[in-house]
Amino acid sequence: MIAFDTVTKGDVSPGLLGFLVVAALGFALFLLVKSMKRQISKIEVPSEAELRKRNGTA
Repeated sequence: MIAFDTVTKGDVSPGLLGFLVVAALGFALFLLVKSMKRQISKIEVPSEAELRKRNGTA
């Protein structure tokens, strides 16, 4: 049985709801980082030789 007398009236804890909110935020952050990596990998960065060729400098 749970001892209710160990918790005083002034004690407050986040409980299950607090844990679920933090877990959901962590999971959302994981998905956002995964999506960001995918988007960044699509960017094509030209090499220095291609940039010189475009600008007309040798």
